[in-house]
Amino acid sequence: MDSPKTLQAAILYFADFDRCREFLMDLRWPDGKVICPQCGSARVVYLANARVWKCYENHPLKKFSLKTGTIFEDSPLGLDKWLAALWLLVNCKNGVSSCEIARSIGITQKSAWFMAHRLRFALHYGSFDKLSGEVEVDETFIGGKARNMHVAQRRRRITGTGGKDKTAVMGILERDGKVRTVVVPNRKKNALQAKVNKHLEARSALCTDALLSYDALAPRYAHQVIDHAVAYVDGQVHTNGLENYWSLLKRGLAGTYVSVEPFHLFRYLDEQAFRYNNRKEMDDFDRLKLAASQIVGKRLTWKQAIGMAGQPAPILN
Repeated sequence: MDSPKTLQAAILYFADFDRCREFLMDLRWPDGKVICPQCGSARVVYLANARVWKCYENHPLKKFSLKTGTIFEDSPLGLDKWLAALWLLVNCKNGVSSCEIARSIGITQKSAWFMAHRLRFALHYGSFDKLSGEVEVDETFIGGKARNMHVAQRRRRITGTGGKDKTAVMGILERDGKVRTVVVPNRKKNALQAKVNKHLEARSALCTDALLSYDALAPRYAHQVIDHAVAYVDGQVHTNGLENYWSLLKRGLAGTYVSVEPFHLFRYLDEQAFRYNNRKEMDDFDRLKLAASQIVGKRLTWKQAIGMAGQPAPILN
């Protein structure tokens, strides 16, 4: 069967468990040699009736499935539903809500919400590589608009002006390249410059607005400033690339998800960054394969997702 190009074709494609198995095996064990996730041994045999492998090394958890050691682990939902939900998440330009996932694949909204957060956690791609070349840095605030709130909600949630009751997000955009976004505690110098130094190579061409927190970056970078009180563009000095990205991000948050808690915001940032960074030179199936290749070695439990485990799943930015 040819690789699917549409959602309808993808649902038919992954309705067959054997095709799901082959798809994930090719991504997880590309050399064809299945490895036990517990001990790393290749002395395993496939039990077709149970749809699991059995390891012949001496350890407690001898049997394992395709889900073991991945973001899918301990989920009672089938791979056909997981892969259909992942297709929606990585290919819908403005994101897809848990209600829409629930209606599309026939599960409850609560299950779809947890599923979507697990998939967003898998989409995060931690990299030690730094951005370089011509780079834009900017920040924005994420939060509800007072005029859209009920008066009771407005009194509870809006206690000041500007960004006081909103969450600060910083973005670093490599022109014609990748974008990275991270939640920051504030827009002060220490917080912003630490992220710039972490994600940006020295001597890169850096463009920012006139925020004073970016002062003193010139010795390390070719730092140029555009003062938005005077102009928005001065030749190649601008932050319009990130302004465009912020509009895409906020369109998805306001139009698709409607309300996002600050506790979960970093996962929505990872989701949007994944789609943006892989929007070119990839069709929908290639984007799905890339996302599915990142599911191994990651785990998000229900208690972590709702904040009952003491700490949420780690923010790797």
